[in-house]
Amino acid sequence: MKIKKGFELREVCGEHIIVAYGRENIDFNKVISLNESATYLWKNICDKEFTAETMAELLMQEYEVDADTARRDAQTLLDEWVKVGLAEG
Repeated sequence: MKIKKGFELREVCGEHIIVAYGRENIDFNKVISLNESATYLWKNICDKEFTAETMAELLMQEYEVDADTARRDAQTLLDEWVKVGLAEG
């Protein structure tokens, strides 16, 4: 997987949001807000190839979370990013 081109993380009023830019994302009309752990993941996988397992490993390195929870949370987040068009395989 990879984050699609044309999206970047910005901080607005203390909140982390994903902003779309470029012609390919002209119809993207969603506001994607990220919590602390999703922001951490975005920063560590942006511009890299990754899998849900990669994301889970990052979560376990940064937070006190067991492997099953990390995998489940990473897969849920990745599925959501694919669904809204932020990530592609």
